[in-house]
Amino acid sequence: MVFNWFRRKFGGSGESEVPADTVATPQPEASAAPPDLEPNPQAAEGGLLNWAKTALQSIQLRQNRETTETAETITATEVSDAPPDAVSEAPPPDIIHPVAAEEPEAAEAVAPVALDAGFLWSAEVLAAQGRRPEEVDLEEITWLQRLRQGLGKTRRGLVHQLRSIVGQGPLGRDAVEEIEMLLLQSDVGVKATDQIIAALQAKIRQETLPADQAIAYLKQILRDTLDAPFRNGYAQDFAPQKGQLNIWLIAGVNGVGKTTTIGKLAHIASQSGYRCLIAAADTFRAAATEQVKVWGQRSNVEVIANPGKNTDPAAVVFDAIGAAQARGTELLLVDTAGRLQNKANLMEELKKIRRIIDKKASNATIESLLVLDATLGQNGLRQAQVFAEAAQLTGVILTKLDGTAKGGVALAVVQELGLPIRFVGAGEGIKDLRPFSSFEFVEALLSSEVEVAA
Repeated sequence: MVFNWFRRKFGGSGESEVPADTVATPQPEASAAPPDLEPNPQAAEGGLLNWAKTALQSIQLRQNRETTETAETITATEVSDAPPDAVSEAPPPDIIHPVAAEEPEAAEAVAPVALDAGFLWSAEVLAAQGRRPEEVDLEEITWLQRLRQGLGKTRRGLVHQLRSIVGQGPLGRDAVEEIEMLLLQSDVGVKATDQIIAALQAKIRQETLPADQAIAYLKQILRDTLDAPFRNGYAQDFAPQKGQLNIWLIAGVNGVGKTTTIGKLAHIASQSGYRCLIAAADTFRAAATEQVKVWGQRSNVEVIANPGKNTDPAAVVFDAIGAAQARGTELLLVDTAGRLQNKANLMEELKKIRRIIDKKASNATIESLLVLDATLGQNGLRQAQVFAEAAQLTGVILTKLDGTAKGGVALAVVQELGLPIRFVGAGEGIKDLRPFSSFEFVEALLSSEVEVAA
């Protein structure tokens, strides 16, 4: 059973594959904001616990079914490969595993699952978004725990002080100023901070906010800030269209994790049931092509590259589009150069690549995503502005959230660039990049500090 990570549902085309006799839980409207998620002892003892248990049972049933199917497939292969005169006592032939199967992440899918604090927190976040327990995949649970751990440095620097401030009583002018300083220290940025503080002050003038209500309202302000691009014309649903060619142009300066991100996107696509190709169009950086080939092997996705050195990136893209069209590829990921020290030439290369795409694949759905290193903070935003015009950006991928205490830069990115965040990375593993959710991000950022095991 394929779990489509882009649409967060089972089924390669996005349709849910829950049993027909399952009673559907009422779902919230798509435009409605998820409810505020605060610790609820009664929910943990009753509804939430039952939800988590049902989700755990569903995950375990799928694991058992997949294990059985794998064993049956191996047995059938051994029987079909045996020579006609082979006796039953003959030892089975050696099985050669593909490169992707040797990745340590492959073993995680069959690891025992515990109903621990981490599982319950992840379940609470998913349930608050209207998800049914039968729709949840184990990787969603583990990803939320990774995201929360990745934002740990930011949370410890922000939330402890924030809760200390709001715990002193109703918010006044001095408390708001302290919150403003905390946001700036977390690299939220001046523009986004001003907007958040203005909204908070407007609420305070209307009513007194106790500590819990202040945190809940601040969460809502942060979610509204992160979702602002969707109110300005960008589609909230972001997934490759099945049955047609989608081309994602991946831009960013050298060192932000661009090529690594492409490998992780390819993994998401292949695991979600999409036919995927990678175009190695960063032809000037030393070993860039070899690096993307390694990630292609890990994700079991073919890479289209030119064996020559310093070849024309646009020519690689031209060949890759032709290969994608011939093979019925649904997602073509294009790696591009990122040499800011030669800015004029770099921008011309990006424009040329975009012209090739527009001409040779005019019917394709085209996205242009910028990879930003969260550890760079405001410096990353200045880099982004260089790419904005040439690459016709439609979204941002924020990487390395696990290595910074300035995770608030996500809010600055949206506020300054006016672009939606489409994916976030919180680790080096192939599964440590996932589609962005403002609700999950804010909950991981402002949750109470209880250690969660990955």
